Amino acid sequence: MRIVISSGHGKYVRGASGYLDEVDEARKVVTRVAEYLRDAGHQVDVFHDDTSTTQSENLDTIVNYHNAQTRDLDVSVHFNAYITTSEPMGCEVLYKTQADLAERVSAAIAAAGHFIDRGPKKRTDLAFLNGTEKPAILIETCFVDSATDAKMYNTHFDAICQAIAGVSQPTDERPQPPAVDAGEALARFSGPVSWFGGPDDEGVSESEELAFLYEYDDAPHLFLDNQPPGTTGLARRLNPDVFYVACRWDYDVTPKEMLADQSKLALVKTARGRMALAWPADWGPHEDTGRAADISPGLMDALLISTDDEVTVSYPVRLPR
Repeated sequence: MRIVISSGHGKYVRGASGYLDEVDEARKVVTRVAEYLRDAGHQVDVFHDDTSTTQSENLDTIVNYHNAQTRDLDVSVHFNAYITTSEPMGCEVLYKTQADLAERVSAAIAAAGHFIDRGPKKRTDLAFLNGTEKPAILIETCFVDSATDAKMYNTHFDAICQAIAGVSQPTDERPQPPAVDAGEALARFSGPVSWFGGPDDEGVSESEELAFLYEYDDAPHLFLDNQPPGTTGLARRLNPDVFYVACRWDYDVTPKEMLADQSKLALVKTARGRMALAWPADWGPHEDTGRAADISPGLMDALLISTDDEVTVSYPVRLPR
């Protein structure tokens, strides 16, 4: 294959910064991935924008470079940002037409970096994906403002770059999901799953609260910045894009204080082996539903599952060091 890979933003048009600097790290990733791709026999062109001084010029410069090359695939490397946190946030890969490739690359990065796999995300509003004329993906390697992501990225940098290079070529091999230890989990739930929480969940009342999170400040990363209009309860304020889970916890085994501890996460695994980490957020679903767990809409999308698909939830799991 012939691949063109570029770093996001530019020398004078900086991206996100926090525990990591997006521009500096994206350039490192691009350089190392290109080395691995060349070692595997591919032709690779690398581009970093050192001239643009505005965002629009930067986007045009990157897209124009890609389109001027003879190639089979376009790749742009970025880093994500949200809020400064010690919690893990994860990786994702954005696409317009390349859903399968985006899924493979995201899963590979997650496995190599021990990240939460946020999965493939279709985007039709990005200049890079809209402007490039060949199949393209945009990699969000991890979150620059997550201390855990930054630690995992620095620790597993080479493995992450090898993973990107390994799946940026035709293959039927699906990478293994993130390596976390669920062997000492105190609770496991298996069965059908559904979704809950957020402004669109009319299955809960406007005033419904959560079982062991009592205030916004108990876990601000789980909630929308503002209470949805016409509601007062935390259940409707949950951010549907954040990965959270509810199971019928036995409080004698996993006490409320433990479940509310945001350093302890659950592992949600599908019948096809796709998995992601999630924060416990509530007790449920009701026994009458016949379901084993409720999860956030965003987690359901990331796991590529629908209501009543089978999952296994293990809690707590030990994160890799």
